[in-house]
Amino acid sequence: MSFPAILVLEDGSIFDGVGFGIEKVEIGEIVFNTSMTGYQEIITDPSYKKQIITFTHPHIGNTGINEEDMESSKIHASGIVVKEFTENPSSWRSSSSLETFLIDQDVIAISGIDTRKLTNHLRENGSMGCCIAATSKCTNDQAHKNAINFAGLEGLDLAKEVSTLENYLWEEGVWPEYKKASSNLNIVAYDFGIKRNILRLLAEHVGKVTVVNAQTSFEDVMALSPDGIFLSNGPGDPEPCEYAIKNIKKFLEINMPMFGICLGHQLLALGGGAKTSKMKFGHHGANHPVQDIESCEVFITSQNHGFAVDPSSLGDHIKARHISLFDQSLQGIEFINKPAFGFQGHPEASPGPQDIQLLFKKFNSLVQNHAKKN
Repeated sequence: MSFPAILVLEDGSIFDGVGFGIEKVEIGEIVFNTSMTGYQEIITDPSYKKQIITFTHPHIGNTGINEEDMESSKIHASGIVVKEFTENPSSWRSSSSLETFLIDQDVIAISGIDTRKLTNHLRENGSMGCCIAATSKCTNDQAHKNAINFAGLEGLDLAKEVSTLENYLWEEGVWPEYKKASSNLNIVAYDFGIKRNILRLLAEHVGKVTVVNAQTSFEDVMALSPDGIFLSNGPGDPEPCEYAIKNIKKFLEINMPMFGICLGHQLLALGGGAKTSKMKFGHHGANHPVQDIESCEVFITSQNHGFAVDPSSLGDHIKARHISLFDQSLQGIEFINKPAFGFQGHPEASPGPQDIQLLFKKFNSLVQNHAKKN
């Protein structure tokens, strides 16, 4: 059942709309995502914790929800904002509607919003705190106060909040065959908010994956006899994750092969002595052109991040490997004398193009070569 709802930004902008899901009040950082497909993968991506997602694609809910496209076990976004909400999905893969899913997950959505106007506003003014609320639960003034009081994501360590509590083994490959990992290589993946399709590609291209909590110590990981370390995507500011940065420095010292994606890429850079900063409105979408600096080859990539590595802080031991052709921000790094590299985007392509999935093969080669030397 729908209900009257409002979206209020910290700068006082008010958008009236129709609510779906749970009649409640939520606050978070509002961002916009330009993907034309994959709303289920997006809202179940742990990297969106404490964020409210505005979809620029006008129709959301058309294909419903299915079990195969979950990137984690639940919705992590605090709320979603759409222009038109489709109540009755049409897809042979659908097992439930988006509205039912929102209700089951205790999440609020608002529709009837001029998402083009909202997106342009965010592009001009940057991501900011906002409140999404049922009008039965909150007045405009209360919602504005809530938005102003949102502390923001800078200085916030969210990786430990979304990380697995217990270690687990992952061997399942990619859709639709889901082939079991055949390699004997042992990869340990730090879960800072890991997505399932990343795990599938690691299993498909590298080996069996043991997923561990974000705060697992260097010593406990080494006790698992890893051939390589994977640093996952995740939400929040990388700089407060001192436990991860400390471990990464130790892995670099022993020349352990490492591959970092998104937050993992940022943490790897911090472990190498670089710096990160908050972006104006970040990158959230599945159509971002990224160029390999050495080959000049261009890849269309999936992106979801609000922080970036400062290229001027890399030092002589880390080289910039990829840049964004939208804003020239740093997209990839590679250590010169260490078997470690990182990529800012989401090469697992859930959702998005598969252009740069080759990075998983690169990680395989890195691990294989290191194993032969030892």
